[in-house]
Amino acid sequence: MAHVMHKLIYEVLAAAAKATSKADKIKILKEYETPALKDVLQATYDDIVVFTLPGGTPPYTPNQEGSIPSSLLKQHMKFKFFVKGLAGDNLKVMKRERMFIDMLEAVHPQDAEVLIKMINKESLGKGITKKLVQEAYPGLIVK
Repeated sequence: MAHVMHKLIYEVLAAAAKATSKADKIKILKEYETPALKDVLQATYDDIVVFTLPGGTPPYTPNQEGSIPSSLLKQHMKFKFFVKGLAGDNLKVMKRERMFIDMLEAVHPQDAEVLIKMINKESLGKGITKKLVQEAYPGLIVK
């Protein structure tokens, strides 16, 4: 497999959303496959993933374009603290919410928007549906 430059999650989703055919959308999702992308897609579209965060948009200060200290390629490992039944179940509510806000403030502003859509189980882009994700990554979505 040829090495592909990593794109930020929002860039992959935007490219897939712009693609006109289902086959092209799937091709883009597969071409830029990363554990972070798959985690975001699974967390958004799999009904078995239940977040322990309040819905809506939390109060946070979006990162400034020039000073992105982190990316979802690194930060996605913290998702386990926000999903019911995983590592974050024992965290105090305020600590869990602070961790999420810190994550939103550490990543690219458009990746932060992706995270907010993810926890609210909202579509990640035109034509990026549960069915499409199931076709791109068979077995990723349980329910």
